[in-house]
Amino acid sequence: MAVIVKYVVERNGEEKMTFTSKAEADAYDKMLDMADALFDLMGKSELIEDESKQEEIALYLAQNKEEVLYALGAKRRPAPKKPKVVEDTEETAVEADPSDSEEDAA
Repeated sequence: MAVIVKYVVERNGEEKMTFTSKAEADAYDKMLDMADALFDLMGKSELIEDESKQEEIALYLAQNKEEVLYALGAKRRPAPKKPKVVEDTEETAVEADPSDSEEDAA
């Protein structure tokens, strides 16, 4: 018999998600905390009256936290990685066919 450990994220008595890793469960729980805080913030603004839309937007923003931080200027985007330059070696270099240059000259 196998023993399987499961981590369940629960909110207001409702099971939200089940994970096999504690770290993944903690990260999801933290994301839900952010969504709750964003929902409260949007509720204070009275810009969006539909609570289901507020909840959808809050969850979207929490799920895309990194992009939100970049947009707010609170975090800098990482510098793009430079592609590796492969130097031509004699083995990979293609020699020009002398007959090609004669045809071009004609």
